[in-house]
Amino acid sequence: MTAYQQAVTLGRFDREEIARTLGTSLEVAVRVEQTLTEFSLLHPMPGEPETLMPVSPEAAAAELVRPAEARIHELQQAVTDVRTRIRSLQPAYFESRRRRNQAEAFDVISDIQVLQAMLDDWGARCRTEILTAQPGGPRPARYLENARPLTLARLARGVRVRHLYQHTVRSDLTTTSYIRAVAAAGAEVRTTDELIDRVIIYDREAVFLPEHVEDRPPGAVVVREPTLVAFLCKVYEHLWATGTAFTPDATAQTPVADDLKRSIIKLMAQGHKDELVARRLGMSVRTCRRYISEIMEQVESSSRFQAGVNVALAGLLDEGGPGLPAE
Repeated sequence: MTAYQQAVTLGRFDREEIARTLGTSLEVAVRVEQTLTEFSLLHPMPGEPETLMPVSPEAAAAELVRPAEARIHELQQAVTDVRTRIRSLQPAYFESRRRRNQAEAFDVISDIQVLQAMLDDWGARCRTEILTAQPGGPRPARYLENARPLTLARLARGVRVRHLYQHTVRSDLTTTSYIRAVAAAGAEVRTTDELIDRVIIYDREAVFLPEHVEDRPPGAVVVREPTLVAFLCKVYEHLWATGTAFTPDATAQTPVADDLKRSIIKLMAQGHKDELVARRLGMSVRTCRRYISEIMEQVESSSRFQAGVNVALAGLLDEGGPGLPAE
């Protein structure tokens, strides 16, 4: 730094003067000169190549990064060209598939990497709306960390985003942190007691449904047939209409707790064990059993059998029946 400042003051790099200023040997001054030259901070004077003149840091930085910037530009152009050429084959692909089988209206994507690339592509190209339904309770932290910047970017583009979760996400800090961030940017979030399965809908043109397999990680089925897509959108709208709006940090949680307890009662009445009830409602078995204990207390029962009798006598499972008694 001192050597460079001295060179700027002198208007040239004088090894002997720099050595005196630094209080060091001429050999050290030579090494400093080499370093400054490597960083393009010293240039030969026109007509006097032995004399080195200092240049501004901005000019030096521009000279150093110019080759890298040119390479980056070339790579970006190459990526754009490849994407354009490959996408130009898409109409031919779908037309060939249509001719091969008029009834075929979907793709089964078993390769996880290919599936993720398709999701990223649809997410980047969507114009109006993304609808998602995510069952299973709280979402894994690594998924939400990846999803947050993507969702915020889509909202910034004016894309409407709606998320549908199960009620149990309301008590999960990681999921509520994600919801708080995207809701502040305009996303709409609702929760419900049960969800059928995972669904992602882009622009009401393509629907991604989970592939059901047992011997490997599941991929997805991509539905594009307009009539089937419209039907699945209606199913989503029905689920959305029955959901409860969720704003993190809100205090009114009692109706949601009552919905969960009603669902637990219904599933128990169907003969399901605690483990299945918990899985259907996206909660841990421990949490499920805590709710069951609260239900037994609310209906003043000392056993599950007595609780079932009291629930039936009170008509709590009847359509439009009374709600659970206050705790």
